Amino acid sequence: MGKVKITETIFRDAHQSLMATRMKTEEMLPIAEKLDKVGYHSLEVWGGATFDACLRFLNEDPWERLRKLRKVIKNTKLQMLLRGQNLLGYKNYPDDVVKEFVRKAIENGIDIIRIFDALNDVRNLKTAIKATKKAGGHAQAAISYTTSPVHNIDYYIKVAEDMEKIGADSICIKDMSGILLPYTAVELIKKLKQNIKIPIQLHSHFTSGIANQTYLKAVESGVDIIDTALSPLGMGTSQPATEPMVASLQNSPYDPNLDLNLLNEIAEYFRPIKDKYMKEGIINPKVLGVNAKTLIYQVPGGMLSNLVSQLEQQGSLDKYEKVLEEVPKVRKDLGYPPLVTPMSQMVGTQAVFNVILEERYKMVPSEIKNYVKGLYGKPTVKIKEDIKKKIIGDNEIYTGRPADLLKPKLEEYEKEIKEYIEQDEDVLSYALFPQVAMKFFKYRQAEKYKIDNTLLDQEDKTYPI
Repeated sequence: MGKVKITETIFRDAHQSLMATRMKTEEMLPIAEKLDKVGYHSLEVWGGATFDACLRFLNEDPWERLRKLRKVIKNTKLQMLLRGQNLLGYKNYPDDVVKEFVRKAIENGIDIIRIFDALNDVRNLKTAIKATKKAGGHAQAAISYTTSPVHNIDYYIKVAEDMEKIGADSICIKDMSGILLPYTAVELIKKLKQNIKIPIQLHSHFTSGIANQTYLKAVESGVDIIDTALSPLGMGTSQPATEPMVASLQNSPYDPNLDLNLLNEIAEYFRPIKDKYMKEGIINPKVLGVNAKTLIYQVPGGMLSNLVSQLEQQGSLDKYEKVLEEVPKVRKDLGYPPLVTPMSQMVGTQAVFNVILEERYKMVPSEIKNYVKGLYGKPTVKIKEDIKKKIIGDNEIYTGRPADLLKPKLEEYEKEIKEYIEQDEDVLSYALFPQVAMKFFKYRQAEKYKIDNTLLDQEDKTYPI
């Protein structure tokens, strides 16, 4: 058992979990060089919701963010999160889009791509894993961790073995709801270590208050890497905090040997940033506490806030408890999908409909219908006939790999936006988020035009603009 390595999430999952992914590139760059000196295994800086949030809310080009960070961070590996065939969106994309996206992510500076599928359907990971390896990146396959009568240790060992077979360079146990219990982690890590040869990383959230204990037991059981977030944006619905975790492991066989003084210095930089977002109301104090209900309902932090806003819009916040009780029932009906994007949003919305309309499955979103038809992948357990009938009637269920139904689209996307293209990557931004990217491209052109105008103005006051 050697020293444990640490992946720092402050530039990605930490601010995604606590402040709706609103950290700006200009807030990252001044501290990036110091983070590079810590000696982390990797810095998670991209992917997840950062891509969408950059374009949609910050008027930033996510590709430009990655290039700027790569320029400053010279020694530490950069890591991103990818939703398998869904990339960074909420639906399956054709293979040509997936391959090109992965190639460009690595070309722009990513070293490690963590690839997961919401259903743990390994077929949905293959294209992205192959593309990552072909481009010279490290392909980490992630298991979406959940509990149910069928999600047991043997199930996870089988998934991990399948991931190793298709070429994964390492495995991540992705515990998005913070429900992996300490002694379950001991059994899971030990058995994984017996059955697979590649390194194992653990990613959890502090939502239910148990992740610290789980990390400690996992480290003792031989986990290779853990994900933490510096204390100003650690804990709550984010990851366990980096500094206390490093301190806890000091003078042990697992000591990561990171400098606590340097970590504290970096943490101080982020405190005023956190205060600013608290003041602006972007950080809701609710996400900073511990919600032990997560252990009962298994609802991830982001999903909880989604449910609250859905119910507020309907003027039905009084039905919150009922909806929470409905979530596990819907999940059971749908073959126990793990509650991770996009399944968490889909199950949550269906639970809201079932409760508000006071009749189960009276109204069913098209995404749920497509899921039942097999268009997202294979459910963990076969969906019962009566539920299937209620949702899709006599429609056929597709059993192949969902992306096999999709035709190549890159050339078509390129034609659609040719007058806006300023870099090859623009086509990928548009492929993932057409309306949002288009709005950003128009904003970018307008900004550029203004700059050109002022330049002309300075050079020659008589120039007719």
